[in-house]
Amino acid sequence: MGQPTASGRDTAYVWVGRDTGGQPDPAAELLCQAGRLLLDRPRAELVLTYGPGGRPLVRASDDPAGSVGLPVSVSRTAGLVVVAARRAGAIGVDVERVRPLPALALARRWFPPAELTWLADRPEAGRAVDFLRLWTAKEAVGKALGQGLRGGGLRREMPPPGLPWRPVPGAETLWVGHPELGGDLVLAVAVHATGQVDVEVVQPTGHGAVEVVQRPGHGVAAVRSASVERTSLPVVVRGNWSSRCSTLGRL
Repeated sequence: MGQPTASGRDTAYVWVGRDTGGQPDPAAELLCQAGRLLLDRPRAELVLTYGPGGRPLVRASDDPAGSVGLPVSVSRTAGLVVVAARRAGAIGVDVERVRPLPALALARRWFPPAELTWLADRPEAGRAVDFLRLWTAKEAVGKALGQGLRGGGLRREMPPPGLPWRPVPGAETLWVGHPELGGDLVLAVAVHATGQVDVEVVQPTGHGAVEVVQRPGHGVAAVRSASVERTSLPVVVRGNWSSRCSTLGRL
């Protein structure tokens, strides 16, 4: 257990935190952790702002153009907030809690025929989880693209869920995977990449401790030879265009 360390490899970092709806906003704290780690700047010098397409960025306050901005993504579900960051390029993240839902009825309404067929062939006992894996993949990919689910994002076909990274059909350099969080949570992470990308997940373990779970070897290069078996807009920083980590409200 311990805090993550920045590696020289292309890595998608994911921080998981509890969200009670109060202040200070845990998403802001996790974004500041991402900036401190990956931009190597103290908290007081970090600013949250927007990048192209409305993507949230963490940047240094003395870099108003955001020339070395850190791409980040935020997702919330009941009692939980997840922040993802990656120095090498665009990233998207989405998390959902598993719950009973009419998976096939929702898929008929929102998903393309190939995904409906795949879902109908899955075991009924796990169909809600499989539906949420597809849903979170669409959300994460939309955030990595900077457009969320607008413009028919729910109809954007996803690969069958899992790890290692799976290529998104029709998008040669766009990849999505589902790192395991355990419990009743489904997590999806999407990246633009042409080489190997590792995943590092930082989870709270209670009593203020965290567990760093490194998942190397889930690179996009390796997946090329592998056998591949609530509508929302993109998450952006709300409020002023420029907010310092030290003075943030809720995101």
